[in-house]
Amino acid sequence: MKKVAFYTLGCKLNFSETSSIGRMFEERGYAKVDFTDRPDIFIINTCSVTDNADKKCRKIVREAKAISPDSYVAIIGCYAQLKPTEISEIEGVDAVLGASEKFQLLALLKDFKKGATKVLASDIKEANIFNAAYSINDRTRTFLKVQDGCDYSCTFCTIPLARGNSRSDTIAHMVAEAIKIGKTGIKEVVLTGVNTGDFGIQNGKRKEHFIDLIKALDKVEEIKRFRISSIEPNLLTNEIIEFVASSQRFVPHFHIPLQSGSDEMLKQMKRRYLSDLYTTKIAKIRNLMPHASIGVDVIIGFPGETDELFNTTYHYLTELDVSYLHVFTYSERPNTLAASMPDAVPMNIRNQRSKQLRNLSEKKKRKFYVKNINREGTVLFENDVENDFMQGFTENYIRVITPFEESKVNQLASVKMTKLNFEGLMEVEEINPTGVANLHEFRVGS
Repeated sequence: MKKVAFYTLGCKLNFSETSSIGRMFEERGYAKVDFTDRPDIFIINTCSVTDNADKKCRKIVREAKAISPDSYVAIIGCYAQLKPTEISEIEGVDAVLGASEKFQLLALLKDFKKGATKVLASDIKEANIFNAAYSINDRTRTFLKVQDGCDYSCTFCTIPLARGNSRSDTIAHMVAEAIKIGKTGIKEVVLTGVNTGDFGIQNGKRKEHFIDLIKALDKVEEIKRFRISSIEPNLLTNEIIEFVASSQRFVPHFHIPLQSGSDEMLKQMKRRYLSDLYTTKIAKIRNLMPHASIGVDVIIGFPGETDELFNTTYHYLTELDVSYLHVFTYSERPNTLAASMPDAVPMNIRNQRSKQLRNLSEKKKRKFYVKNINREGTVLFENDVENDFMQGFTENYIRVITPFEESKVNQLASVKMTKLNFEGLMEVEEINPTGVANLHEFRVGS
């Protein structure tokens, strides 16, 4: 029995695809093992959102060959689609598979016999099939892929070049997948995609809509909680917000990319909204779900971002009632419009600005946590043990800590949030270990 190990770089979508490909190997009789367990085959699923992701791929290849010198190394994912020839020249790489080929790697590589490096990466226009995927057994929660690709043309982004046009499965099949996942004992499913809110395009035509997907999933009794991983502000309709506010399964947690608080920068990025629309969405959420968690993606150091424009973003975010920030330092990506734009921001200034926003994020997160002290919620405990303590997340994405009890793993428990510890984690008291708080009461309560 050959041993295969996986390493995933990047987003939740990549995790869902790696897990599904792993199950394909197991069904064919391979033993899925840890990365350090001297595997015969390494599958490295790559990201290429930033230059660091490319460098990380090279590092992982070196580590793989140090662990198992005679192993077969195959590279898949976004970096593989964008730069297949460059990757094929990395010492130790045996095969590179693009977006259309990665789900066929068992058929394409067959017995994984070493030889000349294989490059199997067709033009991205051929990536027009939706390959269903979900993660399982890797974490307490499952990432369910509901959408792939993107039809947007943001000037900084390579994802359309790496994953192709927007495409989805049917609602009926997504519901069937959720039921199947629920029957394995998983309590929480995170919906993920490249442009999740654009769900519903099949064979190049819009057939369904995201709002109808979440309404259908809300009826799946086998899953206790659904979480939306990320959704563009222009696709986050009032109907979606209102539905989540009344849902018994979709939790009060939104992650909404902003990228910049400056309208001038948003136009340069070719985003499909301005700051006023974003402000309106946050206000709508806060009106219906005062204690909802709201995360924000921000890009710092985009070409042309002057001190004044950065300060516009900083002050906008300071006033915005959100819970945390994901801060990305802009890096030039080949074949994007932004890479050739004038007035590049020096790297030392990019790093300074990123640090400022990360500090702001910590302040906002702490303020949000403090706001929830003495409130009740429901925690899904994880198998994440350190110094005899375990952790988990509430509906509104507050990480809590409590003494470890094996029986609590992958279980939901009603808790009262009591105080923050010195690490900024929420300590809790259990109210009813076998009962689950009513989600509707949790969201609309003040």
